[in-house]
Amino acid sequence: MLQQNPGVKQPISVRLRDWARALKREGVALWFASRHPGTPRAAKALCIFVVAYALSPIDLVPDFIPVLGYVDDVLLLPALMWLALRMIPAEVMAECRSQGDEWMRTHEGKPRSLAGAVAIVLLWIAACWAAWAWWSSR
Repeated sequence: MLQQNPGVKQPISVRLRDWARALKREGVALWFASRHPGTPRAAKALCIFVVAYALSPIDLVPDFIPVLGYVDDVLLLPALMWLALRMIPAEVMAECRSQGDEWMRTHEGKPRSLAGAVAIVLLWIAACWAAWAWWSSR
């Protein structure tokens, strides 16, 4: 990993890779926070949603759709993670981050969420059914 010098600007590819790594770390920490007894209920629900969506192999807006396909990855997911992190007490997040770091050291590969994928598919089915119902009633 490159050493950071305050006067030297890193290439954007390095900054993006570091940002993506930090998002993954926070996602794993949120997974642990969703199971921590010190996490408030509303924050637990948001953590479960954020982690399921982040780890789902299927996006709400598919990436092949120009511009909109990356909005959820670049804006929506970090915003939801920020909100969840703000709702969790600092000492709980510190403990969950250390658990997450340990988990990332011992497990290979990218985690996936089958439940998240199922939820996204069900959302798409519900949206298609609602559009069909609206269209057929006209």
